[in-house]
Amino acid sequence: MDSLQPPDFSSLIAGISRELRARRLSFMLIGGQAVLLHGRPRLTEDIDVTLAADPTRLVDVLEVCAALKLRTLPEDIESFVRRTFVVPVLHEQTSIRVDFIFSTTPYEREAIDRAVVVQLAGESVPFAAAEDLIIHKLFAGRSTDLEDAATVVRRKGGELDWAYLERWVREFASVPGRADLPHLLGDLRRQLDEQED
Repeated sequence: MDSLQPPDFSSLIAGISRELRARRLSFMLIGGQAVLLHGRPRLTEDIDVTLAADPTRLVDVLEVCAALKLRTLPEDIESFVRRTFVVPVLHEQTSIRVDFIFSTTPYEREAIDRAVVVQLAGESVPFAAAEDLIIHKLFAGRSTDLEDAATVVRRKGGELDWAYLERWVREFASVPGRADLPHLLGDLRRQLDEQED
């Protein structure tokens, strides 16, 4: 597969991958870009990048932004990153927003290690594995996210590692407001079983 995105996205994603690798920052693409790979075509206007790093690597991320002509959106980026662990930027040439998300959890590290590598515009780009995309979408919990998770299950259901999904969903169910995660995953599994009958 040569390209998963229109040329502007492919070129920018390839540049992000090249620049992050040059700085030895492990990462994966999540969100709408990963839905395009594992689920269904849908409109997405941004790029979400999870980094296997904490905010002490902000200088490296800002170097990536400078190399790619990405403008930081908050005026006081250091303060914003301390509060949110996110570096929101805009590629002004294409109006594509990119969010670099610092992550230090064991789950995110494992998810980045499991990423699926796809060739885009001559670069190797790691995308969240289907299971990790489902976990992210269930955790986010908006109706669009739940529909994205359902489309991934419909498309990849027989290939999914359900034990991995169940393990992390149970773990995240202890987060306040996320007790329903095992139920949501169970609903997706039942829908897949009905689809296969």
